Amino acid sequence: MAIPRAIRRTNPITLVLAGLLSLGFLVFLFSPSSNAAAVSTAKRKYDSAAAHPLSPPTAPFQKTTSSMKGKRPPPPVVHYHMNNLTTTADPVANQENVLILTPLARFYQGYWDNLLALTYPHSLIALGFITPKTREGNAATAALQAAIAQTQNGPEDKRFASISILRQDFDPPISSQDESERHKKENQKARRSAMSQARNSLLFTTIGPYTSWVLWLDADIVETPPSLIEDLTSHDKPIIVPNCFQRYRNDKGQWDVRPYDFNSWQDSQTAADLAAKLAPDDILLEGYSDIATYRTLMAKTADTSEARDQKAIIALDGVGGTALLVKAEVHRDGAMFPPFAFYHLIETEGFAKMARRLGWSCWGLPNYFVCPVYPLIIIEAETSANDAG
Repeated sequence: MAIPRAIRRTNPITLVLAGLLSLGFLVFLFSPSSNAAAVSTAKRKYDSAAAHPLSPPTAPFQKTTSSMKGKRPPPPVVHYHMNNLTTTADPVANQENVLILTPLARFYQGYWDNLLALTYPHSLIALGFITPKTREGNAATAALQAAIAQTQNGPEDKRFASISILRQDFDPPISSQDESERHKKENQKARRSAMSQARNSLLFTTIGPYTSWVLWLDADIVETPPSLIEDLTSHDKPIIVPNCFQRYRNDKGQWDVRPYDFNSWQDSQTAADLAAKLAPDDILLEGYSDIATYRTLMAKTADTSEARDQKAIIALDGVGGTALLVKAEVHRDGAMFPPFAFYHLIETEGFAKMARRLGWSCWGLPNYFVCPVYPLIIIEAETSANDAG
C-alpha cells in the first residue's frame, strides 16, 4: 500500500512529538485531579451557601452568577423538617449546629483567642454579634471585623460557618462600659433593659432552622475550658450555666479567684415576700448588700479546690448570661429576655422565669468556671512593673 505523500514528507521527530503530546493529553484527561478534594470542598461550600439575602442568616450568602436580565431570582421556597433537628449529649457525633451570640460593646483580643481555641468543630459554629452605635462601639466593631477577616482567611479548620454583625438601633442608657459604672445599682434596670433588647434583636435575627444550641457568651469572657461546648452539652439540659469567677491578686500578692456573676441562684421565701411588696414595674436585684434576699447564690456554693467535681450540677431559678447554653427549642418556644419587669425580674433572670413558666428547667454547674477579663487595676499595675523592670 502506498504511503500518502504528506506522511512521506513529514520529519520523524515531528511524529514522535505528536505522539508524546497525544499521550500526555490522554493521561491528563483520564487521570484523577490532584485538586479534586479542593474542588469538592469548594463545591460543597457553594451548595450549602444561601442563594438569596432573605435565606437563613446563619447560612453564608453567595451571589449567583445568573443575571436574569438584571433581576435577582426570587427567594427559594424551602421546607425545613424541624422534627429531625436534634439536641443531644453528643452534639459532635450528631453534627449539631451551635450559635454563639455576644452583645459586644468592647473588643477584647482574649475573648477572640478563646473562641478560636474552642475544640468544638468550627464548621458547626455560627457567630452573631451586636454592637452599640457609639464611638466605643465603632472601635469595637472595627477591631472585631479585623479579627474576623484574619480568621476567615486563615486555616480552614479555624474558620467559622458564618458570622453576623448587627448594630443597635437604640442609644445605650449609660455612656461608659467601665465595670464600676456598669454595676452601679441605680444603673441596673435601664442597663439590663437595654441589654435585653440587644439580646432579643440578636437572637431573633440570627437563629436559623438548623440551629440546635445557642451559647450566650459575654464579650469580656477571656478564659474557658477549650471543651466548653462539649462539657455543657454533655449534661443534655435545656438551660445550663457555669459559674463565673474572676482572677485577681489577693492581699498576699498571689493569684486567686473570686465570684463575679451573682445572677444564678435558687429562690427563697424572703425574696418572694420582698417581690410581693414591690410596685409592678420594680425589679428585685441580686448581689447588693442592702437588698437581703437570702437566695442561695451559685457563686457562693463553689468549690475552688483543684480536686473539685466539675460535673456537679444543681437546679436553679435564676441564671446569669456570662456563658449561658440554651437548647434552641427553648427560644423557639418563646423564651426571650424581658426588657421589662417580668415577675419583678429582668434580662437573664427574667428569661429563666419565662422559660420555667413554659415548662423548661434551669441548671447550674457551681464548680465549673469561666473567667472574665482581669481587673484593669491589676493589668495596669503589672504593666507598670514590667516597664520599670
